[in-house]
Amino acid sequence: MNTPESKESEQPLQNKTFLAVLINTLAASLTNNFVWFALTFWVYLETKSVLTTSIMAGVYSGTVAVTGFFLGTLVDRYPKKLAMLLSSSSSLLLYVVAAGIYLSTSETTFRNPGSWQLWVFITLALIGAIAGNLRSIALSTLVTILLPESQRDKANGMVGTANGVSFLAASIFSGLVIGFLGMFWTLVLAIGLTLLVVLHLSTLSIQELNHAHAEAPPVSFNVRHTIAIIQEIPGLFGLIFFNCFNNFLGGVFMSLMDAYGLSLVSVQVWGILWGFLSLGFIIGGLIVARQGLGGKPLRTLFLTNLIMWFVCIFFTLQASIVLLSVGLLIYMCLIPVVEAAEQTIVQKVIPPDRLGRVFGFSQSLEQAASPITALLIGPIAQYIFIPFMTTGAGVQWLGSWFGTGSDRGLALVFTLTGIIGFIVTLLAMRSRAYHTLASHF
Repeated sequence: MNTPESKESEQPLQNKTFLAVLINTLAASLTNNFVWFALTFWVYLETKSVLTTSIMAGVYSGTVAVTGFFLGTLVDRYPKKLAMLLSSSSSLLLYVVAAGIYLSTSETTFRNPGSWQLWVFITLALIGAIAGNLRSIALSTLVTILLPESQRDKANGMVGTANGVSFLAASIFSGLVIGFLGMFWTLVLAIGLTLLVVLHLSTLSIQELNHAHAEAPPVSFNVRHTIAIIQEIPGLFGLIFFNCFNNFLGGVFMSLMDAYGLSLVSVQVWGILWGFLSLGFIIGGLIVARQGLGGKPLRTLFLTNLIMWFVCIFFTLQASIVLLSVGLLIYMCLIPVVEAAEQTIVQKVIPPDRLGRVFGFSQSLEQAASPITALLIGPIAQYIFIPFMTTGAGVQWLGSWFGTGSDRGLALVFTLTGIIGFIVTLLAMRSRAYHTLASHF
């Protein structure tokens, strides 16, 4: 017999306010991803330095880690529309200033990895892209405020699909724009698209959020209070720390994947390929949006992680763009499942007026590990693994079947990362925190 809740969960999502905000956020995310991809491609092609791109990744993830809790507090304190407008307006301002730096600096200066002008430009553009995280936190709270609990996992799947679409379009256009037009037109497009996002968002009416905010008590910037909120849920801290460790390992991919991919194909092909691979985000998100996560989202989350790390062990075993593409496509399909599962668990147990702080705190803690990895893995790859597979002992030990060269040094890092991730996930599933949280989900 179908209950009213089960019938409700089977209905398609028809909340016009949520869908309008989702489309607006998709456009903003597309623009910010476009800047991030294009900037990474451009910097590597200008400097030919793996160390530079790894530092960039460290700056990006480090800023996300530092600002996450503060942004979450803003989401709880102010109306969600205002928070989103602040996000896009900040991006717009920073992109304009970055464009000014670019136009006033010579091309030869940007080819020097030690140039302060290069790093000012990188920092401004990256922070402009990072300002979009305020929107993502606000959108996660909107899922709880605008939709019933039975439909939130599917709504989170739609968010994953939107992220996939933004990655797909950004990946394709960033490679093409950098390859054929250059950084100037990248900045022009980013400024124009962000301006359109601000204008569209200004026309939206989100009455539910204004009403909820008016009745909510003032929110203070208090880390201890947020920690106390999380501690009320047995095992939730364990889940956050597990995702933190996963991001520690994920920093390897953020730092080195573009350098590895560009060693196999041209920037245009790599950008188009990332567009194709981003279909994985869309596929995974659509599956969750249609089927949900099942009755045990926590188990779904961990099993998905096992598959992801298992794939990572094998997708760089040979210097093959086909093998890499297949592995990355599977990886991309599973990311929306992991993210939707975590968000669904948190949305179920945390009240809406506290969600911003919890999501922000979770984002800060989980992202805190990535800059450490990103800053460490560049020098480690440059001075240990690359020499190991070009002139070191790795040539004799592994070269006959694994291959040799700088790209194989990067590939070895990816394989070892997959092995570590798989083992840690198995151990985490045997932990007390996992079984405690599993008893509730």
